[in-house]
Formats: sequence, C-alpha cells, structure tokens
Amino acid sequence: MSSTTTYTVTGMSCGHCEKSISAEVSALPGVTEVAADAKAGTVTVSASAPLTDDQVRAAVDEAGFALVGRAV
Repeated sequence: MSSTTTYTVTGMSCGHCEKSISAEVSALPGVTEVAADAKAGTVTVSASAPLTDDQVRAAVDEAGFALVGRAV
C-alpha cells in the first residue's frame, strides 16, 4: 500500500537545498518519489509503505534542515 505525505521543512532556500533533502529522503527504504519545494517550504514523500515521521525527520536532519511536522 503506497502512501504520500507532505511535510513542512525549515531552512530550504534554493535548488541545492531541495537536492540535498531529496537525496537523503530518497535513501529511506521504500521511498519511490521525493519532491522538495524550497519556495513552499515543503517536501512531499511517496513510499511503497508508510514511513514514520521520525524516519523522515532523521533524513531531513541529516541533510542539515529541520522538519517541522506534517503540512496541512
């Protein structure tokens, strides 16, 4: 069962930021697509199985940014 979740991320300001976050989050098991948007301050993650917020937070932290939570 695939799932797609959008998260709010702080600190992104450019395309390099988007690529850094996308690379880290893409490395999580089961991730099929990542779309980081610096202008909106979001990252949308699609995965073949649901990921925990902690898994995504750790990947975003590893890229040097802060995951605020799920976007509404």
